[in-house]
Amino acid sequence: MAEPSMARQSGEASWKPIHDALHDAIIRHRLDPGAKLVEDEIAELFGVSRTIVRTALQALARDGVVVMQRNRGASVAHPPPQEAREIFEARALVEPEIAAMAAARFAAGDSERLRGCLAAEHAAVAADNPREAVYLSAKFHRVIADLAGHAVLASILGDLLSRSSLVIALYWRRPEAMCESRAHHAIVDALEAGDGARAASLMRRHLAELLAGLDLSERPVRRSSLSEALFSPLREAGSVPTPPTLPRLQRSREG
Repeated sequence: MAEPSMARQSGEASWKPIHDALHDAIIRHRLDPGAKLVEDEIAELFGVSRTIVRTALQALARDGVVVMQRNRGASVAHPPPQEAREIFEARALVEPEIAAMAAARFAAGDSERLRGCLAAEHAAVAADNPREAVYLSAKFHRVIADLAGHAVLASILGDLLSRSSLVIALYWRRPEAMCESRAHHAIVDALEAGDGARAASLMRRHLAELLAGLDLSERPVRRSSLSEALFSPLREAGSVPTPPTLPRLQRSREG
């Protein structure tokens, strides 16, 4: 009975690094919405079979950040305006309740964790790195979901936040304003006070402001370099580690 379990773990290990690297490139806006994800190219970059790549792409499709079409292959999702609106409306239904639950469970050490998120956001803004600031803003929301202690809602929100990153890349009118964290500071203050009603109200208002900041007109598909999107973390301090095959492949190309 142990052997099938080990096979499943081995199978997951083979595609999970590809899933994580592509997911990271998408939510950090290194891969544009609509960008083609060619199986052969990904397989070459990672040194794996197309079957493994396809498994990773199918998992990303379940996450809602990749679209797979028969005879057209895979591409980064390019949510149309109505879907973009619905993603933020769904967040407005889920996140206020999450904030109220987090306030009820809030402990002393949680303040340090959230204030650390805010400090990281400020540092990204100061470094003129709006893409990282937007990523860290989403991380702030993920941490609150984690503090709420509700695994199902956290999973739902995680998917919505990943899809929100595509919406922000396409439709946000003022990228620099996304990094303003006054609303985040106010939410943390309410959480620290254990005021669930206020935390929920502030979260609801914050999400309404984000939705109002979207310009929901059609956007053309832009082209992204897959290899650049995957290799760029190797040159950025503090980036998420990439699979070990990528540095070797990059060195071989540079040599």
